Amino acid sequence: MIVDEQELVNGCRQRDRIAQKRLYDVFAGKMFAICLRYMKNRADAEDVLQDSYVKIYENIDTFRGDCPLEYWIRSVVVNTALKHLRKQKYWQEIDDVHAYDNYLPDVEATLSGFQRQQLTDFIHELPPGCQTVFNLYAVEGYQHNEIAQLMGISEGTSKSQYARARTLLQQKLVKEQRFDDESVRKTKF
Repeated sequence: MIVDEQELVNGCRQRDRIAQKRLYDVFAGKMFAICLRYMKNRADAEDVLQDSYVKIYENIDTFRGDCPLEYWIRSVVVNTALKHLRKQKYWQEIDDVHAYDNYLPDVEATLSGFQRQQLTDFIHELPPGCQTVFNLYAVEGYQHNEIAQLMGISEGTSKSQYARARTLLQQKLVKEQRFDDESVRKTKF
């Protein structure tokens, strides 16, 4: 489906309900998938998506067009999810990154034996702080200094949460007996 982003943005700026619905229809599926990555259940993900679209419609005037519309919408959704998590104080746990130095992988291994949903389920089983940092770093592509700002934590905490997430995921892979201990320890996420 070809979408004229500028037309959608202009319609939404004029509070045109048809343009707002079209904007929702075009991007809601992808954005809901993002919400599911951060929230522990579907109901919370739906709440975050709804809150995100309210913010998108209210703040569409701030979209300058210097990036693709989808990228701007994605940043609103991620920030809304993080705000939701902050309210619930999910990442109060703090670990020392140096405790995980031995687990930092240096050789990439394949995860082709797993289906996407299995890997998603493994990520959802992580403690909330680890899950959030893992998603921001490994999936969304944020750097640790950016994650620290977004989450209101130190850069070291972001790194330690990511290291802990990798360790826990590696342990889960071993438990699933898809890899031997050595190949999982060297798996790169």
